[in-house]
Amino acid sequence: MAKEKEARKPFNLKKEVKLLPGYIILLLWVIFTIALLGWVFGASFSTTAEIFQGKALKFESGLHFENYAKAWNGAGVAGFFGNSLIYSVISCTILILVCAPAAYVLSRFDFIANKFIQTSFVSAMGVPAIMVVLPLFSIISGMGILNNVAAGRTVLIILYVGINVPYTTIFLLTFFSNISRTYEEAAAIDGCPPMRTFWKIMFPMAQSGIVTVTIFNFINIWNEYFLSLIFASSDKLKPVAPGLYGMINSMKYTGDWAGMFAAVIIVFLPTFILYIFLSEKIIGGVTGGIKG
Repeated sequence: MAKEKEARKPFNLKKEVKLLPGYIILLLWVIFTIALLGWVFGASFSTTAEIFQGKALKFESGLHFENYAKAWNGAGVAGFFGNSLIYSVISCTILILVCAPAAYVLSRFDFIANKFIQTSFVSAMGVPAIMVVLPLFSIISGMGILNNVAAGRTVLIILYVGINVPYTTIFLLTFFSNISRTYEEAAAIDGCPPMRTFWKIMFPMAQSGIVTVTIFNFINIWNEYFLSLIFASSDKLKPVAPGLYGMINSMKYTGDWAGMFAAVIIVFLPTFILYIFLSEKIIGGVTGGIKG
């Protein structure tokens, strides 16, 4: 503890004053975000009449927990939630199983196409999704498998994996590049083959990067809208993003705005919980990848 205190830099008033405008902007953004989320959370326990009367946070008629039950069961949020969970968990698992070994090989072994593959991954990250999606939709719709639930889910998972492979591989490549080669040399001396060295030694050592990129991929896939809007033609296939959009459109006819805000909170909770409980791992993973 004494060493940590000695390592801390003394308070510099001039430096902090220069940073004051940034602190003010950040504080205003935090206040705005908390106020906005707080209002939506409060409205989810209110009634539609109270929302339109501007009394959403007064709770004059009490807390309406039934809004969540109606959103979960009546509005179909349970199905959308389950689909998104299936897509996100399976896609993130496949991405790690595919990209972690690929990133390790690219960071450790020199071969003719190494730089070309890395450059291709970086270039692929800049390709707009719409350039790939429309030709794929033409091919897949011609196969007539979009109306099949199992086939439709498989297609979406393959698309989510394919689109996120370049980013995930490049992200993990940085981590493996910053790990010392002495661990592999020691394993080789002990007669450990390269494949076993990767799974037993290198893979666990890159845990912070793997956790970080998995969280990013989970959030991206959970919130993804464009692909699912095109390929999820059935309500049985829709994840939360297009499902929630359909609910908002239905509000024109049902008028259950309180139930819609409850649905928004349900959809928002998984990513919010990830940020709250895993924020340190996210920050540590990103800074670890940069600093080594």
